[in-house]
Amino acid sequence: MTPINVVEKINNSRCNSFHGMIVFWCSFIIVFDGYDLVIYGSALSSILADWGITPKEAGSLQSLALFGMMLGALIFGPLADKIGRKKVILICVAMFSLFTAGIIFVNDPTTFGIFRFIAGLGLGGVMPNTVALTTEYAPGKLKSTLVSIMFSGYSIGGVLAAGLAIILIQPFGWKSLFLVGGLPLLTLPFMYKQLQESPRFLINHNKTAELVKIIKKVDPSYKYHESHTFVMDFKEEKGVPIINLFRNNRAFSTVIFWIAFFMCLLMIYGLNTWLPQLMQGAGLQVSGLTFLLVLNFGAIFGAIFGGQLADRFGSKLILSIFFLAAALSLTLLGLIDNLLVMYILVAIAGATTIGTQIVMNAYISQYYPVEMRSSGLGWALGVGRLGAITGPMIGGLLMTISLPFYQNFLVFAIPGAIAFVMIILVLEKYSAPSQQKALINTDLAIEEGIRVKN
Repeated sequence: MTPINVVEKINNSRCNSFHGMIVFWCSFIIVFDGYDLVIYGSALSSILADWGITPKEAGSLQSLALFGMMLGALIFGPLADKIGRKKVILICVAMFSLFTAGIIFVNDPTTFGIFRFIAGLGLGGVMPNTVALTTEYAPGKLKSTLVSIMFSGYSIGGVLAAGLAIILIQPFGWKSLFLVGGLPLLTLPFMYKQLQESPRFLINHNKTAELVKIIKKVDPSYKYHESHTFVMDFKEEKGVPIINLFRNNRAFSTVIFWIAFFMCLLMIYGLNTWLPQLMQGAGLQVSGLTFLLVLNFGAIFGAIFGGQLADRFGSKLILSIFFLAAALSLTLLGLIDNLLVMYILVAIAGATTIGTQIVMNAYISQYYPVEMRSSGLGWALGVGRLGAITGPMIGGLLMTISLPFYQNFLVFAIPGAIAFVMIILVLEKYSAPSQQKALINTDLAIEEGIRVKN
């Protein structure tokens, strides 16, 4: 029997249309995850006027969707490690599309909150699995870049939501924004046909025919023979993936990742929910939705260039710089009264909050071994969603107590500074690539010792 190392084949492959199709569909899904991020903030003024709820109640209402996202990440991340990423992605897309579009039939805040919670379950489930799937199929030298390009769809969705709010709300009402969020439901047959399953899942379930097709697409020169057996280039750790996150000296970095995710998502969801209302405190004669557009435009550049920089200089260094820049830009935003400079600072804040989250997703998806990749990212996002829940609630509280303008942004700058410290503390020597490299070096040393002895 001749073992064929699937991971090695993928890592050494050249980027082609096969990789592009995976990135395309995962990015398409993430566009609507990002769309959902901004849709509530874009429609918030109309919802407040329509239902007569207070800012504090509005913050709590948004937190129901985010609580659903937290549970979705915690449930569907580990589940995909067991039943396959493709199945879970399709289930989650159907769930969030159906209950987002269903908002058009909702006429009260309670039902709205229930629908948003269920949609949140699906949205929370797709994120760790699209990141993990893209990471598994990306060539070795392009993993952070392709994941960041894929995840730039998150920011494109944010821009789309803010832009459509300006176009659709006045003539068609705020519910029309949620109807658009149901469009992925129509694409499910195409996703079923063109999305690929995790190579690890295919190997573990003896799906040889599917693996052969995939490897031929990854490496067109490959010729299958009946003697070939497909293997991964690692020894899987046995046990429950969630518990394994704390084994082999990973416990400290796992907790550090959770804190950093919490702080980053607090900034992202707090700003995307309340930025238009917070900017009114500056006394500017421009729409707050314009700042929401600028925030998400900045995020696109932060995601794409952040991924490229991470592949070149290392994710830890780039994330540290980005979090520091987020804290500084948000601090300065509350102290500057020049409109052009404020736009620049908002763009930097978008690049270094939403963009940073995207790079961090790619980082953590590579930190853990492949058999616990969805669990590692899913639980980091799940715990991080507590920050996403907290952000809108903090924003609602700030609007209620009417702090001075600059103090509002200082509140959102502090989490950036905390996340900066957390990333510096990550122990990279216990990451999967570092341990795999150490194992290879040990094997080479043993082989060299045997040769010398003989």
